[in-house]
Amino acid sequence: SDRFGSDTIYAPATAPGRAGVAIIRFSGPRTRFGFETIAGPLPEAGKAALRLLKGADGAVLDQALCLYFEGPKSFTGEDVGEFHIHGSPAVLKSCLDRFAALPGFRLAEPGEFARRAFENGQMDLASVEGLADLIEAETEAQRRQAVRPQANRQFRFRRTPGWKCPVPKRATRPSCSTGAITKSWSDSASRRRRPI
Repeated sequence: SDRFGSDTIYAPATAPGRAGVAIIRFSGPRTRFGFETIAGPLPEAGKAALRLLKGADGAVLDQALCLYFEGPKSFTGEDVGEFHIHGSPAVLKSCLDRFAALPGFRLAEPGEFARRAFENGQMDLASVEGLADLIEAETEAQRRQAVRPQANRQFRFRRTPGWKCPVPKRATRPSCSTGAITKSWSDSASRRRRPI
């Protein structure tokens, strides 16, 4: 099976360094298992719950704001979880190590969350490119330019059942294969040193 669909991926969704909050995002078929193993019972989808995150020995790793999004009503179209933890390097490392020890989990490759969103019909090519440009924007002019395509296409999470977005036919042509697409946004994500 396709490794991008069979594995559950995880990664920091925030920039490296010390901060008040850091976010760990995870997505894939074992999201529910990972959430319940580390943070206990799932909260209602889309609603935050304050939980204690625990290690394999039961020791508390941190107190976190935890969210669960049931696929396909999520960014990637898969089940997705987020742990909003305290942003110290030690806390982040302990939580990432906890995920690394779970069966079926692996660290996401650069751009892999966006790739899954694309492959699952949650985003089209223009939306993916706009997202990368928006994250890279450093000036007001760059921000406006990055937002414009999304506004014109009314890009947003789908509020209808399935939240699907048609994938352009051109994406199926060899010149626009998912491998080439992934390279374009993984290069951008690598510059940020975190997946998107």
